[in-house]
Amino acid sequence: MSAARRTGRKTAFLAATATFSLFLIAALIAAWSVFYAPGPSARVGETTIVALPSGAGVSAIAATLKSAGVIRSTDMFKAAATLTGADRKLRAGEYEVPSGASLRSVLVLLVEGRVVRHYVTLPEGWSSAQAIDILNNQAILTGTVEVTPDEGTLWPDTYEISRGEARASVVARMSRAHDDNLARLWAARSPNTVVRTPEEAVILASIVEKETALAAERPRVAAVFTNRLRTGMRLESDPTIVYGITQGRPLGRGIRRSELDRQTPWNTYQIDGLPPTPIANPGREAIAAVLNPPETTDLFFVADGSGGHAFARTYPEHLANVARWREIERRKAGLPPTVPAPVAAEAAPEAGSDAAALPPGVTVPPGARVIRIPPPAPAQ
Repeated sequence: MSAARRTGRKTAFLAATATFSLFLIAALIAAWSVFYAPGPSARVGETTIVALPSGAGVSAIAATLKSAGVIRSTDMFKAAATLTGADRKLRAGEYEVPSGASLRSVLVLLVEGRVVRHYVTLPEGWSSAQAIDILNNQAILTGTVEVTPDEGTLWPDTYEISRGEARASVVARMSRAHDDNLARLWAARSPNTVVRTPEEAVILASIVEKETALAAERPRVAAVFTNRLRTGMRLESDPTIVYGITQGRPLGRGIRRSELDRQTPWNTYQIDGLPPTPIANPGREAIAAVLNPPETTDLFFVADGSGGHAFARTYPEHLANVARWREIERRKAGLPPTVPAPVAAEAAPEAGSDAAALPPGVTVPPGARVIRIPPPAPAQ
């Protein structure tokens, strides 16, 4: 081969190599610009919600993103995921992709698992009917709850939920949490508790829960009701009247005298002992307070104007506390002060009651009905 021909071939090879290099560089620049360039705009609003199912491969994920309008090309996404090693790190879940997010930004979201997390809270002291209302207001949940759970069988807490989860599934989780937590609390109960079963503990705890919003007061309120049950006094709890009227929903007004006198299975002004069911879903502190009540001789409590309650051992002390509370109410309403009400003398137990059942120093208000309660059976 002549020198001229060899030179020509060499020149042609170099030219081809240069052309290919330029093409490769141009391709890399184009790919680089696509990788970092702004992606498609969101079809509605400023973000796009994309749910990637567990176990989905790169091709399925790319198709889902393309269908949602988050990326422009499935091939480009798969190539970028493969070249960056992201294809082995993509995580399932629900993502909120910003409008115009670049391909790189989308991959970072999926690799780092920046999923959208949803929570729903059942507050302490809310009824089962209110719990279903909460779940029905969560648009990301599906299905319906055909039957409202029994009162007191749901555990107040904050639960993480996922898009598409069935409402009945969330209710089942709340119920399991109730059973598990109640079992642990029951196992740690004190001999001082007046309740005989876990079910009774929930009933009394639901009343304690509705009587005070202050966690620090729950043990003392539980002690008042424990003392009343031991001495045979009626619980006389206003929230039990409300439950007999609304079945757990807020009354939205004061209790009327006719409602106080109305016979319902839950009205503890009219029934002896505990009502047949809880009046709400009590939380951990209320149940623990009922199962481990402090030793006190308190029998009464009334609001003190500061968000808490004033407690009393005797009825005259209670009357004085009530008078102070009424005066606070009058001042708040802008009414003139009244002459202090006379304090009644201490009353003796009602005729025919079992005075020996009362703790030392405890008196019973006039007209209160005292019920004899048999002592607990001795331990075997």
